[in-house]
Order: sequence, then structure tokens, then C-alpha cells
Amino acid sequence: MANASGFFSPTVPSLKKRISPSIGVYRSGFCSSEGISRRVSCASTVEGSERLGPGVSPSESRIPRLVSKGCKLVGCGSAVPTLQVSNDDLAKIVDTSDEWIAVRTGIRNRRVITGKDSLTTLAVEAAKNALQMAEVDPDDLDLVLLCTSTPDDLFGSAPQIQRALGCKRNPLAYDITAACSGFVLGLISAACYIRGGGFNNVLVIGADALSRHVDWTDRGTCILFGDAAGAVVVQACDSEDDGLFGFDLHSDGDGQRHLNASFKENEADHALGSNGSVLGFPPRRSSYSCIQMNGTEVFRFAVRCVPQSIESALKKAGLTGSSIDWLLLHQANQRIIDAVATRLEVPPERVISNLANYGNTSAASIPLALDEAVRSGKVQSGHTIAAAGFGAGLTWGSAIVRWG
Repeated sequence: MANASGFFSPTVPSLKKRISPSIGVYRSGFCSSEGISRRVSCASTVEGSERLGPGVSPSESRIPRLVSKGCKLVGCGSAVPTLQVSNDDLAKIVDTSDEWIAVRTGIRNRRVITGKDSLTTLAVEAAKNALQMAEVDPDDLDLVLLCTSTPDDLFGSAPQIQRALGCKRNPLAYDITAACSGFVLGLISAACYIRGGGFNNVLVIGADALSRHVDWTDRGTCILFGDAAGAVVVQACDSEDDGLFGFDLHSDGDGQRHLNASFKENEADHALGSNGSVLGFPPRRSSYSCIQMNGTEVFRFAVRCVPQSIESALKKAGLTGSSIDWLLLHQANQRIIDAVATRLEVPPERVISNLANYGNTSAASIPLALDEAVRSGKVQSGHTIAAAGFGAGLTWGSAIVRWG
């Protein structure tokens, strides 16, 4: 079991799906450009023993043997709010129409959190569905990663999800903030914990409620976003069964000006004052602005950077575009999805898209679309998927994975 120092003890909790207790890590992208068969181990299990001399106990004289370790996706789940908002509904509050939105974005409907719904409850539901498919008990989880930019608590919501799942061993749980790229970053983080830290089961959740940060009078942004949660279980396995072939991750803070929800002081708040002692103290109450986006620049960024990232991940995996069964992009805009697919020469029938029904659900979009594709029978065990996220930060990244 992993401990706080990042190492692990020889005793590993029993799993419903048996694995050998060994760890390892790959080169940059986890795989060399020469193919997915080359591995480089960075740590080892304690296996076998050999006496080094008189008075040395077996526990002190064991010689470690390096054995590589892989990871694979074994379960997925998703959850969406009950309230559905159509393009016609939006046309009643802003100057727009179903045709105007559909032509420019491909979106017809979106789901919005309301009433007793919360991001945490959605995330918990998605997590439970993923654990059930994976046949993994919450007590067998070593780590819970919540990929979100809209937590219910400023300090993060992952521990509350861990609590709601009933994880009695108190596994580490924390938030990853990378907007629409969050789930891909969470997936790679899970693999690193498994390969380099001895973890066995990692729950990765992508969940966002961007409706809370939308200006519903701005037709340029309010038409795009919806709320949802999706989750996957990443599990350790023997290197021969490894299901993460390569990845590519980037960020560029210069692009923040094109897509942000920045921190700002409340200019109207004069109640606190400074009482003449220290200028500007106490500070004014503050909040975050609504989402601000330059759609043209974000579109240009996505259609340029995303194909490059996927091509880089494929190269690290030793694969070509013809090797993938499915292209699964962050569901931001159908025109972006089509442009990237064209650049990569992926035919429409091999592109996964559920954007029309849910809009842009940020970190939830990839696991939500994956869950629907798996449960409908479209994605089957052994299929190879090229997944890519991109968005605020600016951040972007891709991963080449095998399902099951």
C-alpha cells in the first residue's frame, strides 16, 4: 500500500482483480518512439531473499528485482443534472435561435445544475457507476482525483467525494484544476501514481458546473456550456496488459487572455474601509468574473495544437493514426472536432461526439462521452482511443489508451 512518502510497503491490499505487486515507469510519454514494448523500470518490489553474511536477517538481505508495471482502464460512469435547457429555451432570454446555435456549435441541448443538485453529488454518482463496472470496492481505492475548475468548496471537493463513497481507509483525495484539459491530466497523473508509487486502484473523476460562471445575457458564451460528471477507474496490471501507450501535455499562460474567469475585487464594497490605519486593508470582498472568451482565437488554438499533440502522443507510442479505433476529443464545438478529425484523416464514423446533447461540460466531457460509447457497445474491450483535452490556461494534452 502506498504511503505518504511516495514509496510503498511490501504488503498490498487484495483486489477483486489480482495483479502482481510491482511498479515501473516509462520514458517521456511512458513509451519510446520506437514502440510500446520498451520499458524502463524506476522502482521495484521486494521479491526473494539472499543472505549477505553472518547475522543479517532475511528481511534485511532481500535483493529487489526490477519488474515493470502497467495500468489500464477497467470501469467508467457518468451523471448529468435532470434539468435540460434547449436552444429554444435560451432563445427566450437572449437574442439567438436553435438554428444559429446549432450551425455554429453543433449544440442542441445542455444540462444545468439546479435545486438540490451539486457538483459533488453528480461526481459521486458517476464514481459509483464506474466502480460498479470495474468491480472495485471503495475500500480498495488508493487515490481519488477530482478534475474540476468549479468545486463546491474553495478548498476542493475531492475529500467530500471520498467520504460519500465510504472509503474507510482514508485514501488521498484532491482536486486537479486544468479546466477542459483536466481529465486528461488526471488520467496521466493516475498512471504516474500506479507506475511510480505502487498504487493499485485510482479513481479519476472529471466534473464541472460552468453554468455557475456563465453570463446568461451573453449569447457568445451562454450557449456553449453545460454541467456533468464522468469517471473512470484506472487499475494496475502486468506490463503485458498495459493500456496507456503514450501521452503529450502542454500549457501556455500567454493564451489566458483568450479564455478566463479572472479574480476581481468587488468595487461596490466600501463597507469595510481602512479606518485610517493601513491603506487598502482590510481587503474588499472578492469573486470571480463570468467566463470571458475570444471564440475565434480559441478555435484557432484548438485546430492547430490538438492535432499536433495527438500526433506527438502517437509517435511516442510507436503508432500511426490508422492504429486508433476512436477519436475522442473534448466536446467544445463540433466544428473543432470535425477540423481535427480532418487533419488527422479520421473518418466521421470513428469520431465520438455527444456534444449536441450536453454542450461543453469542461473536464466532464471526455469521460461522459466515453461512458456513453462504452455502455452503448460502440467502444469495446481492446479498442484503442486517441483522447485529447484543450481549454483555459491555456492547457492542452492527449493520451493514447486502450479500453479494458
